[in-house]
Amino acid sequence: MVANEAATEVESGVREAVSRLFSGGSGTVLCDGAMGSMLYGRGIFINRCYDELNVTQPELVSEVHREYLQAGAVVIESNTFGANAVRLERYGLEDRAREFNLAGMRLARECVNQMREKQASEAYVAGAIGPLGVRIGADTKVSEAEGSAAFVEQVRALVQGGPGVGADLLVIETVMAMNEVEIVLRAAKREGGGVPVIAMVTVDAEGNCLDGTSAEDAARLMEEWGADAVGCNCSEGPALVLRVIERMRAVTKLPLAAMPNAGTPKAVDGRHLYLTSPEYMASFARKFVKAGARFVGGCCGTTPQHIRSMRAALRALEAQVMGVQEAESGAVAIEKTGKIEPLPLQDRSKIGAMIATGEFCTLVEIVPPKGFDCSKELEGAAELHKLGVDAINVPDSPRASARMSAQSLCVQIQQRVGIETVLHYTCRDRNLLSIQSDLLGAASIGLKNILCLTGDPPKMGNYPDATAVFDVDAIGLVKIVKDLNRGLDIGGGSIGGSTGFTISVAANPGVLDVDNEVRRFAAKVEAGGEFGITQPVFDMRLLEEFLDRIESFRIPMIAGIWPLTSVKNALFMRNDLKVSMPEEIIARMGRAETPEAARVEGIAIAQEMLAQVRARVQGVQVSAPFGKYKAAAQVLGFARE
Repeated sequence: MVANEAATEVESGVREAVSRLFSGGSGTVLCDGAMGSMLYGRGIFINRCYDELNVTQPELVSEVHREYLQAGAVVIESNTFGANAVRLERYGLEDRAREFNLAGMRLARECVNQMREKQASEAYVAGAIGPLGVRIGADTKVSEAEGSAAFVEQVRALVQGGPGVGADLLVIETVMAMNEVEIVLRAAKREGGGVPVIAMVTVDAEGNCLDGTSAEDAARLMEEWGADAVGCNCSEGPALVLRVIERMRAVTKLPLAAMPNAGTPKAVDGRHLYLTSPEYMASFARKFVKAGARFVGGCCGTTPQHIRSMRAALRALEAQVMGVQEAESGAVAIEKTGKIEPLPLQDRSKIGAMIATGEFCTLVEIVPPKGFDCSKELEGAAELHKLGVDAINVPDSPRASARMSAQSLCVQIQQRVGIETVLHYTCRDRNLLSIQSDLLGAASIGLKNILCLTGDPPKMGNYPDATAVFDVDAIGLVKIVKDLNRGLDIGGGSIGGSTGFTISVAANPGVLDVDNEVRRFAAKVEAGGEFGITQPVFDMRLLEEFLDRIESFRIPMIAGIWPLTSVKNALFMRNDLKVSMPEEIIARMGRAETPEAARVEGIAIAQEMLAQVRARVQGVQVSAPFGKYKAAAQVLGFARE
């Protein structure tokens, strides 16, 4: 009797805890990633029955569960995606469905219990239910009654023993047709012992179920049939799943779930591999939450590395949200922390004053050296300062190359040369604590102009295995800098005064998805961007079109210009960096008969571009290719041959 009472108490406690997951009391819930892809990566061929491994190779399955828990997953799914009698029939194992589900649930439960004992952290087990793998209907091999019977058998096995022993919740996933969703969802609600159910569909490239049902109608129907949360999983990757849950949010107030594939698989040496990076998935984890998702995880191709990166991103987002909530909890509390109004833009820096008064700014980019000797860069800055350049732009390890700290070079240029700098600052290498620490330090040593950037992923650079952080992107970084200007740290606490930064943001008019670039630029402006700097543009038509599109939220813009040095340089930019490069420019560079003639032609082209766009921008940033600072000065008309 005592044992029964204890078991009832445990089940009641688990139900209450799981209820908080669905009500939002636990914030965003991070789920695990792919089981099948992980088993495939361990040498289990795709013609095997993965559900049978619960019995034949249980330690292999447990190993995957443990890796996801260690990566930060709060909910792990049992290895039972295909453990229904209809799907198992192809292996001649249809009479073992109950056995595989019980074994799969036991393995997942053991791993969760071990995690609780070792780390005292909460985790939950979801009973995974996938589709039958065949069409259901009167004119098909499997009738609705047979399909329902298969799902009932699976659900009963998964929930046996109640929450805390059996499944704490059920996850229906990767279902393609709504008639099957209805059958499995009704079975789960009828036979699931009251455990909550997440129902997710997979969609085509247009965001519709494979039977043609729209994302909106799918969400409405799943809510009508009793789902406790609805969403989308699998599909063609995170961008598509984001669009689907945004559409679902418009028609339902239920919690949303987003668990995409890690992109689409590529055939590599006879194996199908998912190449989407953990950093990319992490960036979408934040977007899912902002779109309204409560349950976030991954499907095919998602690994513990992806989940670990997603966990870091979600923690950073939670910290930001808590800080905002605390800061907005009451005007009195905010006043106590010392929120202030920043200085007028014209009083913060020379560049700020030029922007505020409409004066044309001239900037030249100097890239930090790969070593620690920056004498060449300092000499270049001194020469440019003497010629009349207004400020030096210093990139932060561009293209993820390992270089001297941009902040260090900025300090040396300002202190030893006397010309103002614009510090490029990326989110790639720093968590939120480091970002705040760096920016407070920058303000203390007189660095006043910040260009807020997301940063190139490490895989582009010379150390592709380096870990990226991306706690926030450029938009989030702008918000942080704006708050520092108002005397508030990332948690809403006082820092004792304003950092006084001028806040610049980047734009790339030449990207393929210019619609997204316009949306992101609008968000940067809304977050607090005070002037913009474009990437180097060679097709002035693209720059002018971009300026037209941002007219309604226009801030002063500085155009980026790069003087080409050779036709090889032009082709590299077009083919390797995917920069839009007009054929006319390539032809002009190609007609140069000597390296010197090519250099002169590159400067002439850059001067023409500057003349063409000057009336529409408030400044120009000229790159100094390969350290050719004199060439940059010549583009600006500050130096002669």
